[in-house]
Amino acid sequence: MSQRMQGKVAFVSGGGSGIGAATAIRLAQEGASVVICGRRQEPLDAVVAQIRAAGGQAEAVQADVGDETQYVGAIEAAAQRHGRLDVLVNNAMAFTWGALESTSTAEWHANFRTTVDGTFWGTRTALRLMKAGGQGGSIVNVSSICGQLGTPWMAGYSAAKAAVDNFSRAAAAEGAAAGVRVNVVVPAVVETPATAGMLADEASRRSTEKLIPMGRVGRPEELANAILFLASDEAAYITGASLPVDGGRSAVLVTAL
Repeated sequence: MSQRMQGKVAFVSGGGSGIGAATAIRLAQEGASVVICGRRQEPLDAVVAQIRAAGGQAEAVQADVGDETQYVGAIEAAAQRHGRLDVLVNNAMAFTWGALESTSTAEWHANFRTTVDGTFWGTRTALRLMKAGGQGGSIVNVSSICGQLGTPWMAGYSAAKAAVDNFSRAAAAEGAAAGVRVNVVVPAVVETPATAGMLADEASRRSTEKLIPMGRVGRPEELANAILFLASDEAAYITGASLPVDGGRSAVLVTAL
């Protein structure tokens, strides 16, 4: 590995599984001291153990990203322990599923608490810390193709992810002068616990893969590599960008079936 993150401190939300876990592992492989957070301690501990077994540096913090006090407190405490914060990855999300006409107001709001509010709280906190530290930094927010294309039965989630996209552009404009970059990665279908239901059998998987030009769903490690790039100094002149990592799904109207 190139150790391109050597000496940097990174905080990753939703780090116990899927894209968050893969990102934490990848950042640690490149030399970062990684702090991961999530609601359940056991999966966080498993990721930390894997990172440490490979010689990396990591720690876990149990915190609900949908709770402002918990999430902000976790980021601030990590920065205090390590003396700095260089990278924040807002990856945690929550969603509801169902037809629009039967979606309750409570279900609608449930899509925003973690995905939008959590991204706002995390980004605001990181901007303050990175500006105060004087070293700048990188914030990478994880969105979704659902935020760019209409997705039936996921109206709330789609609206929340669309909010993340444009919020990130505004944050990039505000952070640029202080050297704080804010970018977005935009996955489509990635094989994670959150998508296990839609990929539960071969027929469902084949139906999904037919819509993807590359003919397969994504792997968490592929998203982690994109996040690593945007977090690293190799992307020093990139801010306000939304990078699709979707096998070409967003590039086409339809594909031949």
